[in-house]
Amino acid sequence: MSGKSNPSRRGRHDRYIQPSILLGLYSKPSYGYEIIQNIQAFGFVEGSAPPGMIYRHLRQMEEEGLVRSEWETKEQGPARRVYSINPEGEETLALWMEHLDRKARALGIFVKAYKKVREKKKKNP
Repeated sequence: MSGKSNPSRRGRHDRYIQPSILLGLYSKPSYGYEIIQNIQAFGFVEGSAPPGMIYRHLRQMEEEGLVRSEWETKEQGPARRVYSINPEGEETLALWMEHLDRKARALGIFVKAYKKVREKKKKNP
């Protein structure tokens, strides 16, 4: 955007981290580094997700009863904390999906309206 600020960067960076983590854990239990890798695929985090922010969310979500964690120890390598989603987390994820679906539909309407006005302006400057 030629010299202008990007409006998509103005919001909080971690706005959709919670549903991203929940969706990642909904597919399978994961450890921190894997969670960070998975949520980047959802497109809400540009670049590398800050580990501190992800772990802060995981701790908060565990306190709220949305996820649980346990230490996994293998014969080789260090122990690592593995997170999984709780039934309360699945309910919260379903609520997020309803919310995001409504937002996506509203954004689609908004984009269509913009394109319609833009086309009119091109035809009648």
